[in-house]
Amino acid sequence: MKHTINDRPSDLAGLYTLSFRLVIGWTYFSAFWRRLILENKLIPDEKGYIGEKFNHFLPNALGIKPVIEYLVTHPEALQRSMITFTIIEAVVGLFIILGLFTRLMSIGIFSLALGILLGSGWLGTTCLDEWQIGVLGVAGGFVLYLTGSGPYSLDYYFIQKKQGFTQRKWFQWLGSGVLPFSKPKTIVLTGSLFIFGLTLYTNQYFHGGVWGNLHNKSIKPNIEISQVSQDNSDLKFEVYRTEGADVYGSFLIGIQLLDQNGNILKEFNYEQLSKLSGEHIQNHYVAKVKPGKYSLIIPLGARADISLDISNILQKHTIHTLKLIDISGIEWTAIVR
Repeated sequence: MKHTINDRPSDLAGLYTLSFRLVIGWTYFSAFWRRLILENKLIPDEKGYIGEKFNHFLPNALGIKPVIEYLVTHPEALQRSMITFTIIEAVVGLFIILGLFTRLMSIGIFSLALGILLGSGWLGTTCLDEWQIGVLGVAGGFVLYLTGSGPYSLDYYFIQKKQGFTQRKWFQWLGSGVLPFSKPKTIVLTGSLFIFGLTLYTNQYFHGGVWGNLHNKSIKPNIEISQVSQDNSDLKFEVYRTEGADVYGSFLIGIQLLDQNGNILKEFNYEQLSKLSGEHIQNHYVAKVKPGKYSLIIPLGARADISLDISNILQKHTIHTLKLIDISGIEWTAIVR
């Protein structure tokens, strides 16, 4: 007896998720479209390089921070990874739109979304942008695996044409059609509870969204100062920008050296900071601390060693505090030992 979409639940499930499949497919295919067709964002050292965006994930990533740090400290490996990810997103997104090998591609959706969630779930200035994209992508990948594609998909077309590969058991697991689950309710409930638990855990971890105080690490910049040391000619320290908007830098307009009473021993103003040469800034990652027109720019995720000339301070032992001043008025201090 020939089945139609009216009496096959798997056909109806795939049909009902058509709009969802098209939209989620485009969200991933569009990453390729934006980075390579509309603009080329895969060229290192050019504005908009996607590797620098990847660097922005680093400070507060969950679980995958060592992987990100390895890549941003190895530029060639980072570029290869960005190219690979872009190709994977293109294939996964296009195949999901076309409904070809839908279940295999939904595993790709799940995996890519999980990477977004763990890497950048803490980002978002006005709302929980990246976290929402991540958790919805994870849930969406799971749903598409369960439903497969119905009518208006290549999987369905090949099934109707009785192509040989669609008759093989592996196609049910990686393509579309009826999943050979013996206990579908158990699988669906277990997977759903796991994803819901992941949603609650990451919401709390990144934003305090389940209990306690809400927090958003994307609202204002934060700079960590460490490794402060001095000799007869230079004061050296490390800066690491760990919070704030990923699309907007921290702009240092002043650095002050203070004594124990808070008196200024030496000050570097915005003009001096905007003229710091490369020998005074040693960057660790792809996102680079660099002089701008009116300030020293510190992008999100940037980490660098900075050295300042203090040769004209006669009593260097009186230097007690290092103060960094952002254009927003935020100040960060560290004790000079």
